[in-house]
Amino acid sequence: MPHPLPPAFQRHVDACHSAVLPGSRLAFLIGAAPVGFVRPALAQALAAFPEVTLGHGQVVLESGERLRHIARQLSDRGLFRFRGEDFDVRDELDVAHARLDRGAVPAFGTLGWGAHLNGLVRRADGLHLWVAIRAADKLLDPGKLDHITAGGVSAGMTPWQTLLKEAGEEAAIPPALAARAVLVGDIAYAMERPEGLRRDRLFCYDLDLPEDFEPCAADGEVAAFELWPIERAFAAVRDGDRFKFNVNLVLIDLFQRQGML
Repeated sequence: MPHPLPPAFQRHVDACHSAVLPGSRLAFLIGAAPVGFVRPALAQALAAFPEVTLGHGQVVLESGERLRHIARQLSDRGLFRFRGEDFDVRDELDVAHARLDRGAVPAFGTLGWGAHLNGLVRRADGLHLWVAIRAADKLLDPGKLDHITAGGVSAGMTPWQTLLKEAGEEAAIPPALAARAVLVGDIAYAMERPEGLRRDRLFCYDLDLPEDFEPCAADGEVAAFELWPIERAFAAVRDGDRFKFNVNLVLIDLFQRQGML
């Protein structure tokens, strides 16, 4: 964020930068590459595997090939919830060293990528934003407000590929229309969450949508869509916590680019 923010908006930024690293965690490495941070209890559980070395404030896995297998065993023991979707395990240079189930990512403190889309409608009475209401049975942040489409980048995929996929699955946006989206920036943070450590990088896109387009909740992850004047979204971020935690950051970036802050 290039300029100081009013406190009502800065609190969202501060909330997403709540992690102190390493803090009580140990660095997690694959070979010589630092890729995450683990709490002492998980470090001790990992040390029971012959491929893992524990010492000098580090947990070192010899090779990334066994990480998925090890993580599944730890999930079966109740250390975290298995989600059935792999993320790439990247270092700070964006080099992928392994794959890890999405449910294990916060426990291992590895980097996660996401693609978020601002669905914009420019009407005679001003700029509007499509807002999604997350389904009540979502594992994380049920019922919160969200973007028209957003999703984690699965292993082997790019943020752009994820955007196109999620646009079709979550909002029934045709591929040719979704392909008009424009990358406007990326946002990184490290946050303490109930599920563990979130070290995320969000790739942010804008998409101008026709006035007559209506998104449709295609895969059940969204309960409903609403078209809001941008000022209503601005007030919701300023005055409360109705939006999913990281959506606030993407919207604050949008408000800045629109000259509203």
